Amino acid sequence: MTIERREPALNAGERAMLEGWLDYHRQTLAWKCEGLTDAQLRTQPLEPSELSLLGLVRHLSEVERFWFHEVLLGEDPGILYCTEEDPDGDFHFTEAATWDKTYAVWQDEIENARRNAAGLGLDDFSRGRSRSSGEAFNLRWIYTHMIEEYARHNGHADLIRERIDGATGD
Repeated sequence: MTIERREPALNAGERAMLEGWLDYHRQTLAWKCEGLTDAQLRTQPLEPSELSLLGLVRHLSEVERFWFHEVLLGEDPGILYCTEEDPDGDFHFTEAATWDKTYAVWQDEIENARRNAAGLGLDDFSRGRSRSSGEAFNLRWIYTHMIEEYARHNGHADLIRERIDGATGD
């Protein structure tokens, strides 16, 4: 698999721009994982941190599910990896956690996110509410937050990938 990253058009409208940048950052994370073995993807090279590329993908699967199901639609889709007993379960895994399985779950969550947002406008509010303020989020805020979430974790992915095999890139 070869990952192609496409920056959004310079003259895109607001929604296309937000969706384009979110997709770009999703593609960036996939690109950072490209060509590595399952063992390399499970590597946690930045002690004492438990960060790994596989863990980041699992984490972002949870994030996609949370924001585009639980918050946006007010649904309880169930858990993927994290539990009350292990709130960082996305970063705790065994040898059975493979790239193929993890990637498939992540892509399913991305497709669900796209489908859940498709019929809504940027000014439409979520059914779920902020845990701190009790306010609803508009879709624009959710997209902006997701871009920030991916961008931050892609910085982590840069460091992890460089530590694993020396590969760097924007």
